[in-house]
Amino acid sequence: MSDSLSLVIEQHAEEASFLAVLRDDASRAPHYDLDHLGKLESRLDAHLDGLRIAGPPGLETLLMQLGPDTLGEMFASVVLAFESANGKVLSRLSEHLRNAAETERGYLMALGWLDWQRLSPWIDRMLAAPEPLFRRLGLAACGMHRQDPGPALLGGLRDPDPSVMARAARSAGELRRRDLLAEIRAHCRHPDATTGFWASWAAAQMGDRQALEPLRQFAEQPSFFQYRALCVLLAWQERESSIAGIRQWVQDPRLRRVGIQALGLLGDPVCIPWLMEQMRDLPFARVAGEAFSLITGADLALLDLELKDLPDFDAGPNDNPQDPNVAMDPDENLPWPDPRSIERWWQTHGGQFQSGTRYMLGLVHSEAAFGQVLVRGQQRQRIAAACGLARFRPDEALFPTSAPAWRQKRLLGMKQASGPQVWPGHL
Repeated sequence: MSDSLSLVIEQHAEEASFLAVLRDDASRAPHYDLDHLGKLESRLDAHLDGLRIAGPPGLETLLMQLGPDTLGEMFASVVLAFESANGKVLSRLSEHLRNAAETERGYLMALGWLDWQRLSPWIDRMLAAPEPLFRRLGLAACGMHRQDPGPALLGGLRDPDPSVMARAARSAGELRRRDLLAEIRAHCRHPDATTGFWASWAAAQMGDRQALEPLRQFAEQPSFFQYRALCVLLAWQERESSIAGIRQWVQDPRLRRVGIQALGLLGDPVCIPWLMEQMRDLPFARVAGEAFSLITGADLALLDLELKDLPDFDAGPNDNPQDPNVAMDPDENLPWPDPRSIERWWQTHGGQFQSGTRYMLGLVHSEAAFGQVLVRGQQRQRIAAACGLARFRPDEALFPTSAPAWRQKRLLGMKQASGPQVWPGHL
Protein backbone atom coordinates (compact mmCIF):
# COMPACT_ATOMS: atom_id res chain seq x y z
CA MET A 1 0.00 0.00 0.00
CA SER A 2 1.39 3.42 -0.97
CA ASP A 3 2.26 6.06 1.58
CA SER A 4 -0.34 8.43 0.15
CA LEU A 5 -3.10 5.82 0.47
CA SER A 6 -2.03 5.05 4.02
CA LEU A 7 -2.22 8.73 4.84
CA VAL A 8 -5.75 9.00 3.42
CA ILE A 9 -6.88 5.98 5.46
CA GLU A 10 -5.34 7.43 8.62
CA GLN A 11 -7.14 10.73 8.02
CA HIS A 12 -10.46 8.92 7.61
CA ALA A 13 -9.79 7.01 10.82
CA GLU A 14 -8.90 10.14 12.78
CA GLU A 15 -11.87 12.13 11.49
CA ALA A 16 -14.36 9.31 12.04
CA SER A 17 -13.09 8.81 15.59
CA PHE A 18 -13.26 12.53 16.39
CA LEU A 19 -16.73 12.97 14.89
CA ALA A 20 -18.08 9.89 16.71
CA VAL A 21 -17.23 11.45 20.07
CA LEU A 22 -18.58 14.83 18.94
CA ARG A 23 -21.81 13.16 17.83
CA ASP A 24 -22.17 11.40 21.19
CA ASP A 25 -21.83 14.73 23.02
CA ALA A 26 -24.21 16.41 20.54
CA SER A 27 -26.98 13.92 21.35
CA ARG A 28 -27.30 15.57 24.80
CA ALA A 29 -26.32 19.12 23.85
CA PRO A 30 -28.47 22.25 24.15
CA HIS A 31 -27.38 23.67 20.77
CA TYR A 32 -28.05 20.74 18.41
CA ASP A 33 -31.43 20.07 16.83
CA LEU A 34 -32.35 16.99 14.80
CA ASP A 35 -31.23 18.49 11.48
CA HIS A 36 -27.88 19.54 12.91
CA LEU A 37 -27.46 16.08 14.39
CA GLY A 38 -28.20 14.54 10.99
CA LYS A 39 -25.62 16.74 9.25
CA LEU A 40 -22.99 15.76 11.80
CA GLU A 41 -23.86 12.10 11.27
CA SER A 42 -23.52 12.50 7.49
CA ARG A 43 -19.99 13.82 7.97
CA LEU A 44 -19.21 10.89 10.25
CA ASP A 45 -20.65 8.35 7.83
CA ALA A 46 -18.65 9.82 4.96
CA HIS A 47 -15.42 9.01 6.79
CA LEU A 48 -16.72 5.58 7.73
CA ASP A 49 -17.39 5.09 4.01
CA GLY A 50 -13.77 5.90 3.30
CA LEU A 51 -12.73 3.19 5.75
CA ARG A 52 -15.24 0.74 4.29
CA ILE A 53 -13.88 1.31 0.79
CA ALA A 54 -10.35 0.79 2.06
CA GLY A 55 -11.35 -2.73 3.15
CA PRO A 56 -9.15 -4.66 5.65
CA PRO A 57 -6.46 -1.93 5.79
CA GLY A 58 -9.10 0.55 7.00
CA LEU A 59 -10.15 -1.66 9.88
CA GLU A 60 -6.56 -2.58 10.70
CA THR A 61 -5.63 1.11 10.89
CA LEU A 62 -8.37 1.65 13.46
CA LEU A 63 -7.29 -1.37 15.49
CA MET A 64 -3.72 -0.08 15.63
CA GLN A 65 -4.98 3.21 17.05
CA LEU A 66 -6.92 1.63 19.92
CA GLY A 67 -5.78 2.72 23.36
CA PRO A 68 -7.08 2.73 26.94
CA ASP A 69 -9.49 5.62 26.35
CA THR A 70 -10.02 5.80 22.57
CA LEU A 71 -13.81 5.97 22.40
CA GLY A 72 -14.05 7.11 18.79
CA GLU A 73 -11.63 4.47 17.53
CA MET A 74 -13.58 1.78 19.37
CA PHE A 75 -16.82 3.08 17.86
CA ALA A 76 -15.53 2.97 14.29
CA SER A 77 -13.87 -0.43 14.78
CA VAL A 78 -17.05 -1.98 16.17
CA VAL A 79 -19.18 -0.53 13.36
CA LEU A 80 -16.93 -1.93 10.63
CA ALA A 81 -16.49 -5.28 12.38
CA PHE A 82 -20.23 -5.85 12.75
CA GLU A 83 -20.96 -4.64 9.24
CA SER A 84 -18.49 -7.16 7.83
CA ALA A 85 -19.53 -9.86 10.37
CA ASN A 86 -15.83 -10.25 11.17
CA GLY A 87 -15.79 -12.58 14.17
CA LYS A 88 -11.99 -12.49 14.54
CA VAL A 89 -11.94 -8.71 14.81
CA LEU A 90 -14.90 -8.72 17.19
CA SER A 91 -12.92 -11.12 19.39
CA ARG A 92 -9.94 -8.73 19.30
CA LEU A 93 -12.21 -5.86 20.26
CA SER A 94 -13.67 -7.90 23.11
CA GLU A 95 -10.20 -8.59 24.44
CA HIS A 96 -9.31 -4.91 24.23
CA LEU A 97 -12.53 -4.02 26.01
CA ARG A 98 -11.70 -6.35 28.89
CA ASN A 99 -8.47 -4.44 29.50
CA ALA A 100 -9.70 -0.93 28.68
CA ALA A 101 -13.00 -0.35 30.46
CA GLU A 102 -13.11 3.31 29.41
CA THR A 103 -13.68 2.28 25.79
CA GLU A 104 -17.01 0.62 26.60
CA ARG A 105 -18.76 3.90 25.85
CA GLY A 106 -17.43 3.74 22.28
CA TYR A 107 -18.72 0.18 21.92
CA LEU A 108 -22.15 1.30 23.16
CA MET A 109 -22.17 4.20 20.72
CA ALA A 110 -21.60 1.74 17.88
CA LEU A 111 -24.38 -0.58 19.04
CA GLY A 112 -26.83 2.31 18.89
CA TRP A 113 -25.57 3.43 15.48
CA LEU A 114 -25.74 0.07 13.70
CA ASP A 115 -28.88 -1.33 12.08
CA TRP A 116 -30.64 -3.96 14.16
CA GLN A 117 -30.26 -6.48 11.34
CA ARG A 118 -26.48 -6.25 11.74
CA LEU A 119 -26.67 -6.85 15.47
CA SER A 120 -29.46 -9.36 15.92
CA PRO A 121 -27.43 -12.47 14.95
CA TRP A 122 -25.05 -11.71 17.82
CA ILE A 123 -27.47 -10.61 20.53
CA ASP A 124 -28.43 -14.00 22.01
CA ARG A 125 -24.75 -14.85 22.36
CA MET A 126 -24.11 -11.59 24.19
CA LEU A 127 -27.10 -11.99 26.52
CA ALA A 128 -25.97 -15.50 27.48
CA ALA A 129 -22.28 -14.61 27.89
CA PRO A 130 -20.55 -15.68 31.12
CA GLU A 131 -18.97 -12.23 31.51
CA PRO A 132 -21.14 -9.40 32.90
CA LEU A 133 -19.58 -7.01 30.37
CA PHE A 134 -21.20 -8.72 27.40
CA ARG A 135 -24.54 -9.35 29.09
CA ARG A 136 -24.59 -5.63 29.80
CA LEU A 137 -23.80 -4.77 26.18
CA GLY A 138 -26.48 -7.13 24.89
CA LEU A 139 -29.12 -5.57 27.13
CA ALA A 140 -27.97 -2.11 26.08
CA ALA A 141 -28.31 -2.95 22.39
CA CYS A 142 -31.86 -4.21 22.94
CA GLY A 143 -32.80 -1.10 24.88
CA MET A 144 -31.33 1.36 22.39
CA HIS A 145 -33.10 -0.34 19.50
CA ARG A 146 -36.32 -0.82 21.50
CA GLN A 147 -36.15 -4.57 20.89
CA ASP A 148 -37.46 -6.75 23.71
CA PRO A 149 -34.87 -9.34 24.79
CA GLY A 150 -37.54 -11.51 26.39
CA PRO A 151 -36.61 -13.56 29.50
CA ALA A 152 -33.09 -12.09 29.47
CA LEU A 153 -34.53 -8.83 30.80
CA LEU A 154 -35.84 -10.48 33.96
CA GLY A 155 -32.58 -12.38 34.21
CA GLY A 156 -30.70 -9.08 34.02
CA LEU A 157 -32.77 -7.59 36.84
CA ARG A 158 -31.78 -10.59 38.97
CA ASP A 159 -28.15 -10.60 37.85
CA PRO A 160 -25.57 -10.66 40.67
CA ASP A 161 -23.57 -7.94 38.90
CA PRO A 162 -24.94 -4.44 39.68
CA SER A 163 -23.86 -3.05 36.30
CA VAL A 164 -25.93 -5.68 34.47
CA MET A 165 -28.83 -5.00 36.81
CA ALA A 166 -28.59 -1.27 36.08
CA ARG A 167 -28.63 -1.75 32.33
CA ALA A 168 -31.53 -4.21 32.59
CA ALA A 169 -33.51 -1.62 34.57
CA ARG A 170 -32.74 1.07 32.00
CA SER A 171 -33.73 -1.15 29.07
CA ALA A 172 -36.91 -2.22 30.86
CA GLY A 173 -37.79 1.45 31.34
CA GLU A 174 -37.06 2.27 27.70
CA LEU A 175 -39.31 -0.62 26.64
CA ARG A 176 -41.93 0.21 29.30
CA ARG A 177 -42.04 -3.36 30.57
CA ARG A 178 -44.68 -2.75 33.25
CA ASP A 179 -44.84 -6.46 34.04
CA LEU A 180 -41.38 -6.06 35.57
CA LEU A 181 -42.25 -3.05 37.74
CA ALA A 182 -42.14 -4.98 41.03
CA GLU A 183 -38.65 -6.29 40.20
CA ILE A 184 -37.47 -2.82 39.19
CA ARG A 185 -38.99 -1.12 42.24
CA ALA A 186 -36.98 -3.40 44.53
CA HIS A 187 -33.76 -1.79 43.22
CA CYS A 188 -34.73 1.89 43.62
CA ARG A 189 -32.75 2.14 46.87
CA HIS A 190 -29.88 -0.04 45.70
CA PRO A 191 -26.53 0.89 47.29
CA ASP A 192 -24.95 1.09 43.83
CA ALA A 193 -25.82 4.60 42.63
CA THR A 194 -26.09 3.68 38.95
CA THR A 195 -28.42 0.79 39.67
CA GLY A 196 -30.51 2.91 42.02
CA PHE A 197 -30.83 5.69 39.48
CA TRP A 198 -31.88 3.58 36.50
CA ALA A 199 -34.31 1.58 38.61
CA SER A 200 -35.92 4.79 39.89
CA TRP A 201 -35.88 6.32 36.41
CA ALA A 202 -37.54 3.25 34.89
CA ALA A 203 -40.14 2.86 37.64
CA ALA A 204 -41.09 6.55 37.43
CA GLN A 205 -41.46 6.27 33.64
CA MET A 206 -44.03 3.57 34.33
CA GLY A 207 -46.00 5.86 36.66
CA ASP A 208 -44.66 4.59 39.99
CA ARG A 209 -44.99 7.52 42.42
CA GLN A 210 -42.76 5.82 44.97
CA ALA A 211 -39.80 6.24 42.62
CA LEU A 212 -40.08 10.05 42.56
CA GLU A 213 -38.40 10.63 45.91
CA PRO A 214 -35.20 8.76 44.96
CA LEU A 215 -35.24 10.65 41.66
CA ARG A 216 -35.49 13.97 43.50
CA GLN A 217 -32.32 13.08 45.40
CA PHE A 218 -30.52 12.38 42.13
CA ALA A 219 -31.79 15.69 40.74
CA GLU A 220 -30.14 17.53 43.63
CA GLN A 221 -26.69 16.01 43.05
CA PRO A 222 -24.40 17.13 40.20
CA SER A 223 -23.77 14.07 38.06
CA PHE A 224 -24.43 12.54 34.65
CA PHE A 225 -27.86 11.57 35.98
CA GLN A 226 -28.97 15.00 37.18
CA TYR A 227 -30.76 16.36 34.10
CA ARG A 228 -32.34 13.02 33.24
CA ALA A 229 -33.64 12.72 36.79
CA LEU A 230 -35.00 16.27 36.64
CA CYS A 231 -36.82 15.69 33.33
CA VAL A 232 -38.62 12.59 34.59
CA LEU A 233 -39.35 14.14 37.97
CA LEU A 234 -40.97 17.25 36.47
CA ALA A 235 -42.87 15.17 33.90
CA TRP A 236 -44.50 12.85 36.45
CA GLN A 237 -44.64 14.76 39.73
CA GLU A 238 -47.78 16.66 40.69
CA ARG A 239 -47.53 20.40 40.04
CA GLU A 240 -47.87 21.38 43.71
CA SER A 241 -45.05 19.05 44.76
CA SER A 242 -42.84 20.37 41.98
CA ILE A 243 -43.45 23.98 43.00
CA ALA A 244 -42.67 23.23 46.64
CA GLY A 245 -39.41 21.51 45.70
CA ILE A 246 -38.36 24.23 43.27
CA ARG A 247 -39.02 26.91 45.88
CA GLN A 248 -36.50 25.20 48.18
CA TRP A 249 -33.94 24.79 45.41
CA VAL A 250 -33.91 28.39 44.20
CA GLN A 251 -33.41 29.65 47.76
CA ASP A 252 -30.27 27.53 48.15
CA PRO A 253 -27.30 28.94 46.17
CA ARG A 254 -25.91 25.42 45.76
CA LEU A 255 -29.16 24.25 44.12
CA ARG A 256 -30.24 27.41 42.34
CA ARG A 257 -29.03 26.24 38.95
CA VAL A 258 -31.04 23.02 39.10
CA GLY A 259 -33.98 25.06 40.42
CA ILE A 260 -33.78 27.31 37.35
CA GLN A 261 -33.70 24.28 35.06
CA ALA A 262 -36.69 22.86 36.93
CA LEU A 263 -38.64 26.08 36.36
CA GLY A 264 -38.04 25.73 32.64
CA LEU A 265 -39.24 22.13 32.72
CA LEU A 266 -42.27 23.06 34.83
CA GLY A 267 -43.15 25.57 32.14
CA ASP A 268 -45.30 28.01 34.13
CA PRO A 269 -44.74 31.56 32.79
CA VAL A 270 -45.44 33.01 36.23
CA CYS A 271 -41.70 32.58 36.85
CA ILE A 272 -40.59 34.63 33.82
CA PRO A 273 -40.01 37.93 35.74
CA TRP A 274 -37.82 36.09 38.26
CA LEU A 275 -35.91 34.33 35.46
CA MET A 276 -35.21 37.70 33.86
CA GLU A 277 -33.71 38.85 37.14
CA GLN A 278 -31.41 35.81 37.16
CA MET A 279 -30.18 36.73 33.68
CA ARG A 280 -28.34 39.64 35.33
CA ASP A 281 -26.44 37.27 37.63
CA LEU A 282 -23.54 35.90 35.58
CA PRO A 283 -23.28 32.38 37.09
CA PHE A 284 -26.99 31.77 36.38
CA ALA A 285 -27.59 34.02 33.35
CA ARG A 286 -27.27 31.43 30.59
CA VAL A 287 -29.25 28.67 32.28
CA ALA A 288 -31.97 31.24 33.06
CA GLY A 289 -32.00 32.16 29.37
CA GLU A 290 -32.33 28.48 28.49
CA ALA A 291 -35.28 28.10 30.88
CA PHE A 292 -36.91 31.19 29.35
CA SER A 293 -36.54 29.70 25.86
CA LEU A 294 -37.83 26.31 26.96
CA ILE A 295 -41.03 27.92 28.25
CA THR A 296 -41.62 30.54 25.58
CA GLY A 297 -40.00 29.06 22.47
CA ALA A 298 -38.05 32.29 21.95
CA ASP A 299 -34.72 31.45 20.29
CA LEU A 300 -32.31 33.99 21.79
CA ALA A 301 -29.87 33.86 18.87
CA LEU A 302 -32.49 33.86 16.13
CA LEU A 303 -34.44 36.76 17.67
CA ASP A 304 -31.31 38.77 18.48
CA LEU A 305 -31.97 38.52 22.21
CA GLU A 306 -28.39 37.68 23.18
CA LEU A 307 -25.59 39.95 24.32
CA LYS A 308 -23.33 41.46 21.66
CA ASP A 309 -20.43 42.01 24.06
CA LEU A 310 -19.83 38.88 26.08
CA PRO A 311 -19.09 39.32 29.79
CA ASP A 312 -15.73 38.46 31.29
CA PHE A 313 -16.82 35.24 32.98
CA ASP A 314 -15.11 31.85 33.08
CA ALA A 315 -16.86 29.04 34.93
CA GLY A 316 -14.67 26.23 33.62
CA PRO A 317 -11.10 25.06 34.26
CA ASN A 318 -8.11 27.13 33.16
CA ASP A 319 -4.41 26.59 32.54
CA ASN A 320 -3.42 27.21 36.14
CA PRO A 321 -2.45 23.85 37.72
CA GLN A 322 -2.96 25.38 41.17
CA ASP A 323 -6.62 26.22 40.47
CA PRO A 324 -8.86 23.66 42.23
CA ASN A 325 -11.70 24.29 39.77
CA VAL A 326 -11.55 21.39 37.29
CA ALA A 327 -15.27 21.16 36.43
CA MET A 328 -16.28 22.00 32.87
CA ASP A 329 -18.65 24.91 32.34
CA PRO A 330 -22.11 23.26 32.13
CA ASP A 331 -23.50 26.24 30.19
CA GLU A 332 -20.64 26.58 27.71
CA ASN A 333 -22.86 26.09 24.65
CA LEU A 334 -25.72 28.32 25.76
CA PRO A 335 -26.15 31.93 24.52
CA TRP A 336 -25.69 34.89 26.86
CA PRO A 337 -29.14 36.49 27.22
CA ASP A 338 -29.57 40.25 26.92
CA PRO A 339 -31.93 41.09 29.83
CA ARG A 340 -33.09 44.40 28.36
CA SER A 341 -33.95 42.94 24.96
CA ILE A 342 -35.70 40.00 26.59
CA GLU A 343 -37.72 42.29 28.84
CA ARG A 344 -38.91 44.20 25.75
CA TRP A 345 -39.77 40.93 24.00
CA TRP A 346 -41.74 39.77 27.04
CA GLN A 347 -43.66 43.07 27.23
CA THR A 348 -44.76 42.47 23.64
CA HIS A 349 -45.46 38.73 23.78
CA GLY A 350 -46.11 37.97 27.45
CA GLY A 351 -49.84 38.45 27.03
CA GLN A 352 -49.97 35.28 24.95
CA PHE A 353 -49.08 33.20 28.02
CA GLN A 354 -51.34 32.36 30.95
CA SER A 355 -50.00 31.90 34.46
CA GLY A 356 -50.78 28.48 35.91
CA THR A 357 -50.57 26.82 32.48
CA ARG A 358 -47.55 24.74 31.54
CA TYR A 359 -45.73 25.47 28.27
CA MET A 360 -42.86 23.99 26.30
CA LEU A 361 -41.45 26.04 23.42
CA GLY A 362 -44.56 28.23 23.60
CA LEU A 363 -46.96 25.30 23.31
CA VAL A 364 -49.33 24.19 26.08
CA HIS A 365 -48.22 20.82 27.43
CA SER A 366 -50.02 18.12 25.44
CA GLU A 367 -49.26 15.02 23.44
CA ALA A 368 -49.21 17.05 20.22
CA ALA A 369 -46.97 19.75 21.74
CA PHE A 370 -44.37 17.25 22.91
CA GLY A 371 -44.43 15.71 19.45
CA GLN A 372 -43.74 19.13 17.93
CA VAL A 373 -40.80 19.68 20.28
CA LEU A 374 -39.37 16.33 19.19
CA VAL A 375 -39.54 17.59 15.59
CA ARG A 376 -38.12 21.09 16.01
CA GLY A 377 -36.52 21.31 19.46
CA GLN A 378 -32.88 21.12 20.45
CA GLN A 379 -31.52 17.97 22.01
CA ARG A 380 -31.84 18.93 25.67
CA GLN A 381 -35.37 20.15 24.97
CA ARG A 382 -36.15 16.97 23.06
CA ILE A 383 -35.03 14.79 25.97
CA ALA A 384 -37.54 16.63 28.17
CA ALA A 385 -40.24 16.31 25.51
CA ALA A 386 -39.73 12.55 25.27
CA CYS A 387 -40.32 12.29 29.03
CA GLY A 388 -43.46 14.40 28.73
CA LEU A 389 -44.74 12.33 25.81
CA ALA A 390 -44.29 9.15 27.87
CA ARG A 391 -47.15 10.20 30.16
CA PHE A 392 -49.53 10.38 27.22
CA ARG A 393 -48.34 7.08 25.73
CA PRO A 394 -47.99 4.80 28.75
CA ASP A 395 -47.91 1.58 26.73
CA GLU A 396 -45.32 2.60 24.14
CA ALA A 397 -41.55 2.48 24.27
CA LEU A 398 -39.83 5.76 25.06
CA PHE A 399 -38.90 7.89 22.08
CA PRO A 400 -35.15 7.36 21.37
CA THR A 401 -33.70 10.87 21.25
CA SER A 402 -30.14 9.49 21.02
CA ALA A 403 -30.81 7.26 18.01
CA PRO A 404 -29.37 8.20 14.60
CA ALA A 405 -31.24 11.14 13.12
CA TRP A 406 -32.56 9.21 10.11
CA ARG A 407 -34.12 6.67 12.47
CA GLN A 408 -35.73 9.36 14.62
CA LYS A 409 -37.08 11.19 11.58
CA ARG A 410 -38.65 8.00 10.32
CA LEU A 411 -40.39 7.54 13.68
CA LEU A 412 -41.61 11.13 13.56
CA GLY A 413 -42.85 10.84 9.99
CA MET A 414 -40.39 13.45 8.78
CA LYS A 415 -38.97 13.48 5.26
CA GLN A 416 -35.48 12.10 5.02
CA ALA A 417 -33.45 12.67 1.88
CA SER A 418 -31.02 9.83 2.44
CA GLY A 419 -30.16 6.99 4.75
CA PRO A 420 -31.45 3.47 5.29
CA GLN A 421 -35.11 3.00 4.48
CA VAL A 422 -35.97 0.38 7.09
CA TRP A 423 -36.55 1.23 10.77
CA PRO A 424 -35.57 -1.93 12.64
CA GLY A 425 -37.36 -1.08 15.85
CA HIS A 426 -40.73 0.31 16.82
CA LEU A 427 -42.05 2.97 19.12
